[in-house]
Amino acid sequence: MSAYKSDFLRTLEERGFIHQTSDASGLDELFRKETVTGYIGFDPTAPSLHAGGLIQIMMLHWMQKTGHRPIALMGGGTGMIGDPSFKDEARKLMTPDVIAGNIAGIKSVFANYLEFGAGPQDALMVDNAEWLMGINYVEFLRDVGRHFSVNRMLAFDSVKTRLDREQSLSFLEFNYMILQAYDFVELNKRYGCRLQMGGSDQWGNIINGIDLGHRMECPQLYALTSPLLTTSSGAKMGKSANGAVWLNADMLGAYEFWQYWRNSEDADVGRFLKLYTTLPLDEIARLAALGGAEINEAKKLLATEVTAMLHGRAAAEQASETARKTFEEGQTATDLPTITVAASELAAGIGLLALFVRAGLAGSNGEARRHVQGGAIKLNDAPVTDDKILVNTSYLNDDGVIKLSLGKKKHILVRPQ
Repeated sequence: MSAYKSDFLRTLEERGFIHQTSDASGLDELFRKETVTGYIGFDPTAPSLHAGGLIQIMMLHWMQKTGHRPIALMGGGTGMIGDPSFKDEARKLMTPDVIAGNIAGIKSVFANYLEFGAGPQDALMVDNAEWLMGINYVEFLRDVGRHFSVNRMLAFDSVKTRLDREQSLSFLEFNYMILQAYDFVELNKRYGCRLQMGGSDQWGNIINGIDLGHRMECPQLYALTSPLLTTSSGAKMGKSANGAVWLNADMLGAYEFWQYWRNSEDADVGRFLKLYTTLPLDEIARLAALGGAEINEAKKLLATEVTAMLHGRAAAEQASETARKTFEEGQTATDLPTITVAASELAAGIGLLALFVRAGLAGSNGEARRHVQGGAIKLNDAPVTDDKILVNTSYLNDDGVIKLSLGKKKHILVRPQ
């Protein structure tokens, strides 16, 4: 039985979201007696978040679903510096134009999980550039900087790890935690925000904000962090053999996204269903208990439900059907991921190894050659043993495409243009 009485914290605990809280009973009581505003910050380091960030988005989702107001904070100001937490070296500095472009890309995902508006429970999207870019440096040092102890900041694990490895930590980066703490105070003043959430690596930064709020006479502020997740085999969430599992459709299609979740390890199915879907817990318990071949049906359901939340139900069902046709019926489903090549280039012929590299199924010709030698490569479902094949228009099938396959689960169509 949950130790929490509020719907929000009980839901988060039951589904595995909670790693630490700053004052569990105080936060629980706050959620029971009023509509709480809480936020999570998102760094604009790329034009899209990846699947590793979904746990944070789902926390905001459940906050709104249980009757409270979530804020998605875009780091337009702090992105000028970059979060140094647990990084071995400084992030590459981004220009304002790059940051603005990244934020525009990141924003597109949130409407699938949150309802925005002006109501008391409607989500807000805010950019900390609104207050950080206009700061007067001397006034900021006097009014905010005086509350920070360098001794205490040096004791944070995120800083100690960097210094223990004798990696330089610039004064620019050292200011990041001050600015993040100030975000919490500013959000409290502007929107009555009482809670900051984030991954467990953000604990020190969030506690800084609570301490600053206390010193600057804010109401009691609270912290809640989620565990940093890996798969059962230790792989980092949001990463695949082909790179990051992006959330934006223009960077990773619905089918590839669906496949990432379909390929989950057996031991992760129950945990992922709790964290990344809204299925009832009793249904999740039933699915997680399946064994043998039946666990594959649970994986398909996991993939479809997670994909439906991000890309819409129609796209998720189409991805599921594409996989069924490809794997169960052996058909060339025409909505598999596709690359186009110039018709003239295909007529002249493209080397097999180069084509697999271009399709993203191998990182180099050497890697593609090893796949051929290992019997993992197929053309139009026929095994390939000769790595010197020249792929040309004679390989086009009845659908006018060439199907490239690596193993049983990775397929790309080549279409002449």
